[in-house]
This record gives sequence, structure tokens and C-alpha cells, in this order.
Amino acid sequence: MSSKRAKVFACLVLAGTASAQAKYPVEPALPIARMADQYFGADARWYERNIPFLEIDDPEIQQIYFYRWKLFRSHIREIGAEGTTVVEFLPNVPWARQPDTDLNDSAAFHLMEGRWLRSPAVVNSLIGHLYTGGGDDRHFSEWIAAATEQTTWVTGDPAPALKHLDTMQHIFNLWDDHLDRQRNLYWIEPLLDATEYTIASIDASGAGFQEHASPDQNQNGFTGGFAFRPSINSYQYANAMAISRLARAAGQPQVADDYERRAEAIRGAVLSELWNPGMQHFVDRYQRSTKYVAAGDFIRGRELVGFVPWMFELPPQAQASDSGSYASAWRHALASSELGGPFGLRTVEPSYPRFMTQYRYDFETGRRECQWNGPSWPFQTSQALTGLANLLDDYPRAAASDGIAKADYLRLLRQYTHQHLLADGQPDLQEDYDPETGTPIVGLPRSHHYSHSTDIDLVLSGLIGLRPRPDDVLELNPLVPPEGSSRPIHYFAVNQLAYHGHRIALFYDADGSRYHLGRGLSIFVDGRRRSGPSPLGHLLIPLPPGRRSETAMSPEDLAVNVGVPDGPKGSASSSDSPEGIAQAIDGRMWFFPEIVNGWSPSTEDANPWYMVEFPRPRTVASVELDFFAGPGFAAPAKYKVQARTDEGWSDVQGARRDPAVPLAGGANRIEFSPQQARAIRVLLQPASEVRLRLIELKAYGPQKKDR
Repeated sequence: MSSKRAKVFACLVLAGTASAQAKYPVEPALPIARMADQYFGADARWYERNIPFLEIDDPEIQQIYFYRWKLFRSHIREIGAEGTTVVEFLPNVPWARQPDTDLNDSAAFHLMEGRWLRSPAVVNSLIGHLYTGGGDDRHFSEWIAAATEQTTWVTGDPAPALKHLDTMQHIFNLWDDHLDRQRNLYWIEPLLDATEYTIASIDASGAGFQEHASPDQNQNGFTGGFAFRPSINSYQYANAMAISRLARAAGQPQVADDYERRAEAIRGAVLSELWNPGMQHFVDRYQRSTKYVAAGDFIRGRELVGFVPWMFELPPQAQASDSGSYASAWRHALASSELGGPFGLRTVEPSYPRFMTQYRYDFETGRRECQWNGPSWPFQTSQALTGLANLLDDYPRAAASDGIAKADYLRLLRQYTHQHLLADGQPDLQEDYDPETGTPIVGLPRSHHYSHSTDIDLVLSGLIGLRPRPDDVLELNPLVPPEGSSRPIHYFAVNQLAYHGHRIALFYDADGSRYHLGRGLSIFVDGRRRSGPSPLGHLLIPLPPGRRSETAMSPEDLAVNVGVPDGPKGSASSSDSPEGIAQAIDGRMWFFPEIVNGWSPSTEDANPWYMVEFPRPRTVASVELDFFAGPGFAAPAKYKVQARTDEGWSDVQGARRDPAVPLAGGANRIEFSPQQARAIRVLLQPASEVRLRLIELKAYGPQKKDR
């Protein structure tokens, strides 16, 4: 958010006449139950309770919007007393932070997506985990303070950020070990910027100047290439600005002034040192010399990372530079011969001599591994699209002068959306793609349903134009191109959106025939129309103070064990795999078939059971059972939950099942009278001729809220 958010309220609009609002007073109802069944099947109820629903005149955008919510839910991991975290990969990877298997480089993306959940519990738990549970370990560069603040702009509750203000400052200052004080710039090795085989690392190793590079990954660009990059400097600028604003809100003006000065020093250095007038782009400069490159030199090509400054509105509003408009850089994203690939934004331009040269392969499969010398990455594509939305929203004159329009955002969003689909039309987001063909590159088992990017946020804050802000004002500036453009969007609706303690609903109808509210955009707040129908445009709508409640956090799963020796222990009557028993209480829960997770009894086991034993007696009031649904698998015909006390095993008392009949592919909730238990056991009767797989067993105390 920039100073643009402090615009005079001359543009504050309660659009539409009083007579029009009286004529169309009733908020339409989207068919939410039907849509939830369509996109989420047996797991529909979780989404009905937790997400805003979207209808839009673009089937792929709508399909992938709901897929991305499914992706987000699948990456939420129960971790016990801290509630939940959100992970990058579904399976464990060696470089993840153990035992929780999360990674700090993806955390900010998860915050930006998760901020649109109707309850902030998951996001608040993630923030707490990052700042008190060691989740932000600086394994990679990060913009977690900035993303944390931006979650509060949706919820309207700054408390989850303010409580960690001291830790934010501590982590920010730890990055001084990467700060060149003379330049006021931060440097980083591209690998630790979560990007390996960049121009800087390939050329610094010498591989960029040789036809046949060394097979040793430490000599061909996997490591090395230390550089002052637009990414880490933009991240630190954004983190400093977030700390400054939060400190001011906390009544700490000296801290606020200090971090604002730091942010401005970074901004000035990025503009003066990383803007390359010849390339008309923000570009890496080497931090240290090697045999092949010299410290201080620019790298020899444009990279997509050069758009990251706009993600945080770092370029000044005036857009002036010694050589023209900074916005001129965006022409490179639109040019098919430069960064604008036919099937995705390229991370490096084809003019770079080692564009798409493959250096790294998976040892076991021989498949191509991750590189950033041209492939299209959802990670950085989503950053660029966020920057483009900011350009169009906050720098409209500069965008117009350089020929950048809303239609460009929609075209690139559609291209990115289509990237989520495999050749068979099924959604399965993977790590990176060939920008010339659109096919996934890595394709390793870990890559299925990968979560290190945004999409929900690009639709809601970009295309739909919900621009979160800290005050009680609802700001909208849709990036939907005007009627008459190529492949126009004739309608969209967002329902069940939580914002600053209010329920928001938006309905755009170009000709008034779909929602019967009149032509244009209508906005409802808590069921009452506050604006419209009016043409699409910039709106500022004052909101009454939001309802504040105790900060929500995810409840503790008493049964979870992420892999620690003194945690709850699972056991079973039998198991078809040695790791299955532990997987049923490891906190990871998804229904995707591509990556197997959970416990199945052996085929000979006619009366299977699964048990979790607590390290100490716990008060348990509910259990959740998640069964896999797929070819050859189904929910059990029957199940029964028992608790073990000092007197032995007995059925839980007063059990209330939801649903009443066992369900696969969604949650089975069993609530009962709270009781002390040393262990919980579920007795199962498999359905005939099919197997069962228990993906996860969860247990909660009496404080558990409806999930």
C-alpha cells in the first residue's frame, strides 16, 4: 500500500441513486451449496464455512480459483499446541525445516492467500508459528513482516501483527549480515533467494561462457552468483515499511521513524543502483568478483525478478528516472521475444546465451530439475502479476503512458490460470513450466499440487479489485477491461467475503440480466446495498467499525505427531505399509490421489482398528476422521470411536456424528461428552470389495470450534 491509499475522499462514492438502491434492495444468493458440491465433492462443507465464493464469466478462472482453495486447505498442517502451519510441498523434502516440514520462502504467499479465509484462525496460527515457533528461520529471503501486516488489512485486526513487532525488528536486523552499508543494498546468493541457476549464478560459475559445463552442480550455477538483487531489497523495503506502520499504530513513533528512514534508504539505493537505463529494467549487480564476473557489474540479461519492486510499490509515484518512466520495464513482460512467453512468463529472456540450457537432473529419475534460466515459475509469475495490478491501480498515468492496460493483466492472468491445467484438463499446479510449450518441466513426485505462489489473491485483489487497507474503508478498483475488449467479462460475483468484521458481497452485471440488480457493479455490506448499480471504476466506501472479537487461533490437535519421539503414538491392528501408521496422525491431510498419505489395514484384516495413545491423559471432546476416496477405496461401512481410561476401553458417550453415514473424501466429525482419555481408538468395518485408507485422525478438546 502506498500514499495513494490516503487519497482525498473526493472520489468516495456511494454509487447509484437512492431510488435505484430502493428498487433493488435484496442481495442475490449465489448457489453456494451447489458450487461447493461441484468443486469440492464430499469435502464441500469445509469450504462452505471458510471461503468466499466466486462466480465469473470465465470458466477457467472460476475453476482454478476453487482449485487453489483446495490446494490451500491441503497444505494446512496440524502441528499441535501451535495450531497449524502451512507447508510448501505436500510430501516432506530434505531442505524443509524439520519436523514441521515448512519453508519460510513460501510463508508470505500462504499469508496472502489465507488472508481471504472467512476466519483468520489459520493465518493467525501461521503468524504465531513464524514468529514464536521459529518458522521464519531465514533459510531463504522473505517478506513475512510485509505479508503479516497485509493480512490485518483484510481482517481489520492488527493485534496478530502487533504482538510480534519486537520479533519482526529482530529478524529484520539479522539480515544486516547481508547488508552492504556503503551501497545501502542487500546481497544474496540466488539459491538462498529460492532461485537457482539464475544469470548471476550461471555466469559467476563460468558455465555461462562454456558450451559444456561441469557436471558438478557447485561449479555450474546451482550455487554462487552472490548479487544485489531486486528481490531481497524489495522484500527488506516492504518489511521495513510494515514495521514502521505497525510501530506507529503501537504508539512507538521513534521506531516508526527509524524504519521509515531505513525503507527510504533502500528505495533510493534500488532506484539508483539496480535500475539499468540501457535495459530499462531492475537488474542484478554482482556483489563479489569471480574468475568470470566483476563485482558491481550488471548481469547480462533481463529477468522476471526485475518486476518485484512493483509488488511492494517501491518505484515512486512520479515514476520519473533519468532515462524515462520506470513503468517502461513492463513492455518486456508483454513482448513475445522477451519475457512474455507464449505459455507463461519467462524468468529470463531468450537472448541470454544459456536460456533454457539444462544443467541439473534428478539423480534417481534422470528428470530435469529446477532452474531459473528461462522456465516459467508460478512463484515469480504471481509476484509479477501482483506488481502489474499495483502498477495499474497506483500508477495509472505511468501505465497508460507506456501502453499498459487492464486487458494486459487479464490476458496474463488467463495465461497463468491455464498453466494450472494438465493436458487432460485436470488441475495440478507444479513447480515450473516450459514457457514455449506450457508443459511441466520437473514433474517429480514432490511437484504435484505445489504451493509457492498466489492466485486467489490475484483474482480478489487484482481482477475483482478489492484493495485491502488498514482503515475502515472498502476500496475497489476492478481490473476488468471495458466492454468491447477481446473476450470481455460480462459478469462476476463474490459472496461470503469477510472484510474488517463485515460480510461483503459484490455483483457486476454488464447488462443487468444475470443478477437483476441493474447494469454495473453493486456492493452489499452485511446484506444491505451500499453502492450501485454503477459503472466499474474506483470506489471508496466507508464502513462502520467492524466487530472485534478475541483473536482466533486454530485449535490444538491432541492426536498429532509431526515426528517427535515424545508425542502421541499411533498403532493399528495391521498396516499395508510401515510408514502408514505414522502418516495417519502426522497433521498432513489431503485428498489428492497423486501423493499417497495415510494408513490402510492389510487386505486380510477383517476387523481393523487404529489407535492413538497420548503421552499423558487428555480431555477429548471430538474426533475427526478423514478417509480417502478413489478407485478401489471407500469409506468404511461402519466405525465406532472408543476412549481408554483407567477402567479400560469404552465407547465415547453421547456421540453425535456429522455426517451420520461414513463419508470418504471429506471430514467425519464425532462430538461427544468431554472425557479424560489415555488413548482414542476407532474400530472399523470395511465396505465389501473395497479398501479403506485413513488419511488423518484428529482429536480436539472441548474448546474446539466448528471447523
